[in-house]
Amino acid sequence: MKWIALVLCVILISLQYRLWFGQSSYQKIQLQQQKIQQISTENQELANRNKKLFAEIEDLRKGVEAVEERARYQLGMIKEGETFFRLLNKDPD
Repeated sequence: MKWIALVLCVILISLQYRLWFGQSSYQKIQLQQQKIQQISTENQELANRNKKLFAEIEDLRKGVEAVEERARYQLGMIKEGETFFRLLNKDPD
């Protein structure tokens, strides 16, 4: 009877060791779940960014307004016949 109890204790200890310190321990599983959550969040952010970029590309392909807006704000271009006014802040010196 003592041998059976001893064998059961050894089995219990080995299972507990595996649970807390082994290759598939509770801590490692938690770390992997955190990594999965982080990667999923990053993937969702990148997917949203891609959707915005695809929408902008589609707008640039189909619409003239988007191209005109970029030319005005990024390149400083003006249309023919328009008057350009530049407002300067007066220095309080």
